[in-house]
Amino acid sequence: MRVLIDYRPALRERSGVGEYTHELARALLAQYGRNTPQPPLDLTLFSSSWKDRVADAPDLDGVRWIDRRVPVSVLNLAWHRLEWPPIETLSGQPFDVAHSSHPLLMPARAAAQVITIHDLNFLTNPERTQAEIRRDYPDLAATHARRADAVVVSSAFAAGEVERRLGVARDRIAICPPGAPDWEPRASAPANGYVLFLGTLEPRKNIGGLLDAYETLLQDHGPTDTDRHAMPDLMLAGRATDAARLWLERIARPPLADRVRYVGYVEPSARRDLYLGARLLVQPSFEEGFGITVLEAMSLGVPVVAARRGSLPEVTGGAALLVDPESSDDLASAMRRMASDDSFAAACSASGLARARAYCWSETARRVYETYRQAIARRAER
Repeated sequence: MRVLIDYRPALRERSGVGEYTHELARALLAQYGRNTPQPPLDLTLFSSSWKDRVADAPDLDGVRWIDRRVPVSVLNLAWHRLEWPPIETLSGQPFDVAHSSHPLLMPARAAAQVITIHDLNFLTNPERTQAEIRRDYPDLAATHARRADAVVVSSAFAAGEVERRLGVARDRIAICPPGAPDWEPRASAPANGYVLFLGTLEPRKNIGGLLDAYETLLQDHGPTDTDRHAMPDLMLAGRATDAARLWLERIARPPLADRVRYVGYVEPSARRDLYLGARLLVQPSFEEGFGITVLEAMSLGVPVVAARRGSLPEVTGGAALLVDPESSDDLASAMRRMASDDSFAAACSASGLARARAYCWSETARRVYETYRQAIARRAER
């Protein structure tokens, strides 16, 4: 089976979609790739950019690469609006499957077409998006999803949204959640750990609400509260979008100055250490199609405060303290309890570890590989 996956979301900074794309490729290689006995999968990863080239990826040994010096914005405009050029022309090779890492089709002459939809935030809140996502996704996603030979989603919540809002038949939607990282759980929580937010600093992530809640906590505790259960510092980690400017300006002023740190994008190789230093993870997003940072935190035993929205209740499975993301008081109360109640935090940590064991990349690879087989069969019928 000759499969091409659009690797562009993982080319520069591997946020949620990029991490899913990279780890899926790695899992497919490990289970079905050329280094396995009688390999059933010939995997190619596609990239295009005017200035960024594919970096060395030792953990993707055995994959084929196609790297074209074409600006992403130009190629997306041609693909989304003209549906040209087909991937066979751009690569000079035939494929059985062309797998897009986002909700719009990768043009193909003969390959079965598979798309990935992690969430429908671009439909529910288009004002929180920008660039090609705002221009193309709301207009084209439903048509492309119904034309696709298969739609990959990362949660049952996303599957229901795709079926209900885009009109895709349920038997063409494959739930393929990511796996937990292969990390050894930490022995104990750090005494002086921080409250961690990890993710792209964008409106969907509710950064403003998080800062409101944290400011409330600082006012409650006061500047001289230095005991074991004083509110820890808040650390923001992740790429800053244009919308983040006002939040970054805010944390540079009192009362947040010196209590909130922004460390920017964190490379995948450094994420484990970032989690290890956290007293708790907070994920207050208005909507998540999965929430991979929540799974990563739980896999180490970091207790989680998460929004009662989107897929987060499904992913955490009762292991997290859930809150209304619209209520800064609710969020503040949850962070206060998790930071001050050691026995409660320990119980959440243990529940999170057990929950994380339910997610395995080898199972993700198996589900995606079976989805490819079904997509090829549907393409042949057409």
